[in-house]
Amino acid sequence: MNKIAIVAALLIAAPISAHAACSAKDFSIDGFAVKLQQGAGQPRFSMKGNLVNKCTEAAAAQIRIDAKDASGKVIASKQGWPAGTSNIEPGKSVDFDLGRLFRYSPDMQDYTVVVSDVKAW
Repeated sequence: MNKIAIVAALLIAAPISAHAACSAKDFSIDGFAVKLQQGAGQPRFSMKGNLVNKCTEAAAAQIRIDAKDASGKVIASKQGWPAGTSNIEPGKSVDFDLGRLFRYSPDMQDYTVVVSDVKAW
């Protein structure tokens, strides 16, 4: 009985971390655009946008970009945290460019971006 009370007390007193009170719907992605940049060798991507925190608390969001072929099949998918391990204050935003994570393929025809996770650091 005593052990159960101690475990319960530890669980209650344990710091709550990881997930914020905010969710994916509390963030928006504005101005997302994909461009191919020609240069020496293989073309490089620019996948820029602006991640906006519309939550009432500071939090961070992970985004996922899917590259799709002409039939809509996902052929490449990458995730990243635009603000790194920093929270974005309520009403504030961060610019991102995750193009460097992708390798060019001529099959890539369409791109989607979504908020895939939210946490408070």
